[in-house]
Amino acid sequence: MTEFKLLATAAMGLEAIVADEVKGLGFETQTENGKVFYHGDESAIAKSNLWLRTADRVKIIAGEFQALTFDELFEQTKAIEWEKFLPVDANFPVQGKSVKSKLYSVPDCQALVKKAIVERLKKAYHRNSFLDESGAKYKIEVSILKDQVQLSIDTSGAGLHKRGYRTGQGEAPIKETLAAALVKLTRWSPDRPFADPFCGSGTIPIEAAMIGQNIAPGYNREFDSEYWPWMKQKIWDDIRLEAEEAADYDQPLDITGTDIDHRMIDIAKANAMEAGFADLIQFGQRQVRDFKAEGLSGVAVGNLPYGERIGDIEKIEEIIQDMGRVFEKYPTWSVYMLSAAENFEELYGRKATKKRKLFNGFIKTDFYQFWGERPNQR
Repeated sequence: MTEFKLLATAAMGLEAIVADEVKGLGFETQTENGKVFYHGDESAIAKSNLWLRTADRVKIIAGEFQALTFDELFEQTKAIEWEKFLPVDANFPVQGKSVKSKLYSVPDCQALVKKAIVERLKKAYHRNSFLDESGAKYKIEVSILKDQVQLSIDTSGAGLHKRGYRTGQGEAPIKETLAAALVKLTRWSPDRPFADPFCGSGTIPIEAAMIGQNIAPGYNREFDSEYWPWMKQKIWDDIRLEAEEAADYDQPLDITGTDIDHRMIDIAKANAMEAGFADLIQFGQRQVRDFKAEGLSGVAVGNLPYGERIGDIEKIEEIIQDMGRVFEKYPTWSVYMLSAAENFEELYGRKATKKRKLFNGFIKTDFYQFWGERPNQR
């Protein structure tokens, strides 16, 4: 098998979590802003796509070099052995980005990279005419940062947050990858109760259930690289079989999701059914002030509503105050909340044991962590 330089992309603030996942698959990593690099073969590509819960995409690094002129960009792109990756009928759209570089025109860079690859493939496959691009898709990205060019091929296709279970959603749904990261940050184990008092469409409880039963997040979806001729079907079959054998469907779970909006509860139930957890996650309409915990040493995780209008902000502040009063009654529970409210701790009535800066899309937030007391300390 061929060894590739691979890249798992990560949202800002999640690089360490993605790196831990990649290491858990057996690979050594190198981390930069939003990027986790590692090396692996074809099976590593399949395994990464199937198992990485918190990464956005898995890419192959096809080439890296410095380019100060369009001629340099063209010639060095053309020098890459693209025929090792792309068959003669490859469909390869090129997208790009450029930051603090002399080659700042992204459309020109995309067009030039496309032309260089076409020229390389025409020569490699002895074609005089244009390539028809009727085959499998190989999405290529040209990324230029401070004149350093990185050319990559996306192996995932749709972003890895698209698990395939979301039949409906609210106005501002949390990405599945971020939801999984929040659960992993709590170090929750499936023998403990788990609750989301702001569950919305149910993403956080569903991701917790997948983690609790060790179900591969990409098990029920497809990836662009499945259709590449050099990615043999047996590789995918073997990785999926391993994932099926690793799943613990008999692991009992105590997971609840509640929300004030009955419409979201209906959506959450439909999503949980699609994910295969209809009988394992309990959803119900409830305000946070009415939250009731059962069992010691539980974990509560939530993504609080975001408000821009004055009335909304006041309502959210009231919700945070209610939540602080509720969880004061359950000192052995650990509470983890994602919020954009800068005065969250003041409203909650306690200083967080720890907080972590995260981005929910483009919204800057903090993940407030209130660690509960050990039950035997009571």
